[in-house]
Amino acid sequence: MKKIVQILGLIIVVAAGVTVWDGFYILKEGEQAVVTQFGAPVGEPQTEAGLKLKMPFIQDIRVFEKKILMWDGSPNQIPTNDKTFIYLDTTARWRIIDSLRFLQAVGTENRARTLLDDILDGTLRDLVNKNDLIEIIRSSDWTKDYMTSTSQAGDLIVPPQLGRDKISQMVLEAAAKVMPQYGIELIDVMFKRVNYIDSVREKVYDRMISERKRIAAEKRSLGEGRKAEILGRVERELKEITSKAKREAVEIEGKADAEATKIYGKAYSKDPEFYAFIRSLESYRDIITNNTSLVLSSDSDLFKYMESLKVK
Repeated sequence: MKKIVQILGLIIVVAAGVTVWDGFYILKEGEQAVVTQFGAPVGEPQTEAGLKLKMPFIQDIRVFEKKILMWDGSPNQIPTNDKTFIYLDTTARWRIIDSLRFLQAVGTENRARTLLDDILDGTLRDLVNKNDLIEIIRSSDWTKDYMTSTSQAGDLIVPPQLGRDKISQMVLEAAAKVMPQYGIELIDVMFKRVNYIDSVREKVYDRMISERKRIAAEKRSLGEGRKAEILGRVERELKEITSKAKREAVEIEGKADAEATKIYGKAYSKDPEFYAFIRSLESYRDIITNNTSLVLSSDSDLFKYMESLKVK
């Protein structure tokens, strides 16, 4: 009897150990789980973190993320409605909202990303094909105030009717309609990068270079015109200033000569003989030097004072 009790006790201990070892599991914060029995889901999904119980060995758990997950699509070469080929790189955010349905319809996150590739790439390609390039590269709030370039046809770019943000919202709305059947919620879709293909990009670069050269030539021409206008105005103003200065100089010189003549006249009228004498002395100083020989007539005014000096 005692031996039977010991065996029963041992069985109970082993069963308790097995239950603790494989019968309990901890669901972490940010995770959700589905209990499966022989591969088939059992009961409702577990979404709250904590210590959980399952049947050991018979049942298993499949754990999925509750947090937001990222999807990065591969860059695709897509033609727009105006026949311009572009590379379009997109990204999206999604999460699992029904882990039971997700397990039944998809199974794993890798397969979910493959599913998103098919759905989002197809939806995106369809909407890009229906819209012109300007709708993809401009946002809906773009206005003519931001206009800095020209379109591919050479005409001024007009504001988009939809814009990149509205098209991405349309992609989201179209793709989100089919996601609930997979237990997935699509949160948003965004364009990461839009670029021309290589052949088109070279043509765009050449066109941009030509446009900038044309603008530079216009600026230089305008600058040369302004330069000529400024230089002409400066030269005209310089001539006006020089002419005015010369006129004023002549007027001042004439007034000075008149004043000097007036002073000379007054001085001469007071003592003509003395004035004549002073002028003769100035002439002597300018004419006569140590090696000067003069031949004068007897009635010369210059000889008159020299003769008077000789007499004395």
